[in-house]
Amino acid sequence: MKAALVGADGTLLHEARRATGRKRGADAVVETILAFAADLRAHGEEHFGESAVAAGVAVPGIVDAEKGIAVYSANLGWRDVPMRALLSQRLGGIPVALGHDVRTGGLAEGRIGAGRGADRFLFVPLGTGIAGAIGIAGRIEAGAHGYAGEIGHIVVRPEGPDCGCGQRGCLETLASASAVTRAWAAASGDPEADAADCAKAVESGDPAAIAVWRDAVDALAAGLVTALTLLDPSALIIGGGLAEAGETLFTPLRAAVEERVKFQKLPHIVPAALGDNAGCLGAGLLAWDLLATEVSA
Repeated sequence: MKAALVGADGTLLHEARRATGRKRGADAVVETILAFAADLRAHGEEHFGESAVAAGVAVPGIVDAEKGIAVYSANLGWRDVPMRALLSQRLGGIPVALGHDVRTGGLAEGRIGAGRGADRFLFVPLGTGIAGAIGIAGRIEAGAHGYAGEIGHIVVRPEGPDCGCGQRGCLETLASASAVTRAWAAASGDPEADAADCAKAVESGDPAAIAVWRDAVDALAAGLVTALTLLDPSALIIGGGLAEAGETLFTPLRAAVEERVKFQKLPHIVPAALGDNAGCLGAGLLAWDLLATEVSA
């Protein structure tokens, strides 16, 4: 878990990390989150002379932001956790905003990161899976049911690998960091090899690595072109573990997207700027937004 104290202008004042401890069960994870938030608030009082005036928390899985409920997370094992109410109670009744981790990271990238100044953008982190956050006029579009932006489950190769969602050939089965890791471990014969190793092998000219990388980039380009056809963003912001490969990823990706674009407008394809602080900063922005909404109301 990553946590931060965030100023009104998005400045990162203090950050801390703590093990999630998910092996201890869902209830223990929730208690760890509450205790972490309380410790962070106490740090602010001690070092900045004042208490936090609101809190934001971003969690994975299905989130009902309006009701403040963490509905479901397969990785953390919880269901219907009233996160907003629990946090507010632990923090002395201050307002609490709850958000989805990827959409919250996208909010930060859009406002104070790589998408600053872009009225429409799509933020796509390439990690264990692939998700997306649709930025529109400074806000993140959650969709009618909270599922907007799930670009990882666009089918790009119908005869491709089985996906955990029940479909075949989903984008995240082909172009996530996990997918590249699996493909490169098989191609290299090294079960310990991962996506970062594949990127290094690409840079050294290894033909097998180049083939694995090309397959992933081609699938990613197909998914991104589908998304930009629907959304017409001015910027595609790519983050997550694969983006750490830098131009080893971005040079062929820009070329592959450009090759596929016909009538669509080609957006700027840029690396995320905030790294793994995006979620913390985004949660802080959610909290400040909540305060602004309460003031205006």
